Amino acid sequence: MYNNSMRALLTTLAVVLCATAVSAGPIGIARLKYGGGGDWYNDPEAEAHLLREFAVRTGAAVDSQKISVSADDDRLFLHPLLFATGHGEIRFSDREAGRLRRFLEAGGFLYADDDYGMDRSFRREIARVLPQARMGELGPGHPLFTCFYDFRAGLPKIHQHDDGPPQAIGWFVNGRLAVLYTYETNISDGWTPAYNDPPEKREQAFRFGVNILWYALTNP
Repeated sequence: MYNNSMRALLTTLAVVLCATAVSAGPIGIARLKYGGGGDWYNDPEAEAHLLREFAVRTGAAVDSQKISVSADDDRLFLHPLLFATGHGEIRFSDREAGRLRRFLEAGGFLYADDDYGMDRSFRREIARVLPQARMGELGPGHPLFTCFYDFRAGLPKIHQHDDGPPQAIGWFVNGRLAVLYTYETNISDGWTPAYNDPPEKREQAFRFGVNILWYALTNP
């Protein structure tokens, strides 16, 4: 068990590492590995495609190499932008939940996109990670929807899973959006050419993905 002084030191270190990683060089996204049996590795090129589009559209320098980290990985705090997706069960160990909590409280950002089947377990695990966080659905009035491209018409539905409307759900830490979760839309599937989506669907997916990155980077 850590005493209060050690916890404070770890939190301070985490803040410094997160801030340094954002400002020190090209923008990258790390894939979050998780246990439970779900395929965290699904669509392995998705975030690289998004990063390349982000560079073209914003002029930002990016690093599109594939990086995967678990919440127990020593490199976690070097990657302030995390992405999670997949099908099926997600489960964090107690240690992973605690480290992910410190990551998010220190300024890290997690975007998760349900590729069908991870909804119940993801919500359960984030409730463990951030038991005190405010959770709520984000509507078109939230700045995420207009920070770069205009989505005042609402969240696009890229792939049909069930008949429900697409949803963007956020968990807030000290007023900051720390976790963004999209459900019944599958934004990230539109970042990869593997599904032969129509060009207009892929464009919508890339545009909303650009908004996600832009918002996360400009609202630390």
